[in-house]
Amino acid sequence: MTLETTNPHCFSYQTDELMIELLGSVRIDTLDRMRVTMKVTVINRKHKEYLNNPELAGLSVRNNLDLYNDTQVEKFIRRVAEKLETGSIALTKALADITGQLEAFRLKQLDKQETRKEKTLSKEERETAIQFLEQRDLLEITNELIGKSGVIGEETNRLLMYLIFTSRKREHPLHVISLGNSGIGKTYLQEKVGELIPKEDKVEITMLSENALYYFGQRELQHRLVLIEDLDGAENVLYPLRELQSKKFITKTLAQKTTTGETKTVHIKVEGPVSVAGCTTQEQVYEDNANRSFLIYIDESKAQDERIMAYQRKKSAGTIDRVQESSIRQLLQNTQRVLQPVPVRNPCCP
Repeated sequence: MTLETTNPHCFSYQTDELMIELLGSVRIDTLDRMRVTMKVTVINRKHKEYLNNPELAGLSVRNNLDLYNDTQVEKFIRRVAEKLETGSIALTKALADITGQLEAFRLKQLDKQETRKEKTLSKEERETAIQFLEQRDLLEITNELIGKSGVIGEETNRLLMYLIFTSRKREHPLHVISLGNSGIGKTYLQEKVGELIPKEDKVEITMLSENALYYFGQRELQHRLVLIEDLDGAENVLYPLRELQSKKFITKTLAQKTTTGETKTVHIKVEGPVSVAGCTTQEQVYEDNANRSFLIYIDESKAQDERIMAYQRKKSAGTIDRVQESSIRQLLQNTQRVLQPVPVRNPCCP
């Protein structure tokens, strides 16, 4: 029999006599245990053991258990066998089969998490992106298109930020911190320039908890752009973030109990490199964070305010070509997809 996993909220497994359901699916981030909420229901009363007790059909037993805990599994089997008057051997085999299929399912899901789903460009899209990259005055043209994509003003900051975001593909990526008063447009600039980066190459985070970075897959962050909306609320995670920027990996050692009650040491490793961008309202940034990043100050001038308000008026009036903005974003994303890191060696500097 095959474990049916098409419904993410309820896996199912059917034998001749029983329907076994796993309510709420199964967690894939704790490989040392396999906690499930299991529901076992009688679906067939034609067998001889049910002839004298037809009301058993449709009766269910529900319980939480760890499929890696032999004691819990044995107790559950006995309870089901007694209450539903079914054979314990068949149920034991069914649970063993379910456990094996769940192990394969979890490993497959973990592989999917760490495998980035990249968009496959058509021949025309690839040729258009390459032709764009082969133009003279590429930086000037790129900066002009960034503006036409909806990033108003900030000519120097927006181009610098775009180039820093592009460096995520290199072995030694660059990082950036945007500084400015609350409500001045730091997050907006980071978000709008971030829209020019393919979705599969970036991770957008509103707030980070202390151990959040350690829950990513080992290679899930490699060569990705990490956008943090509020660095002021991420003080507890700044140390591992600095290590990820400098060492290009972070590690953590945890003590976990096995199903037998023994304590074992588990090593968690998350690999980079990554390009990190964040926003802060602080006037000064802690030195260990500042010396790893470009610091850009948001334009707070009256002229910039007027440019933004003029754009918002046009947007409200419906005179902004939204289709053009979208096509420009798509073009710049495609140019990012075709870019590949190339080693550069200067023969004059051996």
